[in-house]
Amino acid sequence: MRTRWLAVITGLFVAVLLISNIASVKLVIFGPFTFDGGTLLFPLSYIFGDILTEVYGYRASRKVIWTGFVCALLMALVFWIVGRIPGPEEWTGEQQTAFQSVLAPVSRIVMASVIAYLAGEFSNSYILAKIKIAMKGRHLWVRTISSTLVGQFVDTAIFCLVAFYGVWPMEVLIVVIISNYVFKCGFEILATPITYAVVNGLKKSEGIDVYDTDTNFNPFRIFDSDPESDDDITSIPGTL
Repeated sequence: MRTRWLAVITGLFVAVLLISNIASVKLVIFGPFTFDGGTLLFPLSYIFGDILTEVYGYRASRKVIWTGFVCALLMALVFWIVGRIPGPEEWTGEQQTAFQSVLAPVSRIVMASVIAYLAGEFSNSYILAKIKIAMKGRHLWVRTISSTLVGQFVDTAIFCLVAFYGVWPMEVLIVVIISNYVFKCGFEILATPITYAVVNGLKKSEGIDVYDTDTNFNPFRIFDSDPESDDDITSIPGTL
């Protein structure tokens, strides 16, 4: 399956994931919502996830999800190593403390993020792919919103509990979980027209509309050894 835009979408998807992890260090207030800073950008990852699965199929989405996972772990490892390598004399204790206070928590946040990310993204992708088959490609909004409601709940609950349990008071943590979930789902629902436009544009440009009728949905099947290769996927025109 030859594609023009898959590499670009993969790059944007991974960038959103990494930036969100770093921004999550700070707690912010946005109108009636209280959440970690990464929430401002992270909903885009689910929109990209919907687009990937809808246009390119679950198997392509699975590879992109694991690519993001490896990049997030690499980022955490680099921050951890850099934080422990001695700096020059000009690098004062105050600067080291500032570096540690901002980026040291990223290690725990990345661990929380990758666990929640894998569970949430695979839930989102799986549900979208299955609903697409069941509804024969009709009503894109039903599968994007339904998959988001489930995926974001899984992601938000796991991330907040693993990243911030014992760090923030429980009452603050509950408010953050609820605010995160409502904001993320609301963001994607409002972005549905944009999702429609991008999906339609990509299907027309790529000339594909993949249905995962014969896909193995095992999330750990990264390197397929069966005949279900990319070039064997049949592209079927669907109705949104």
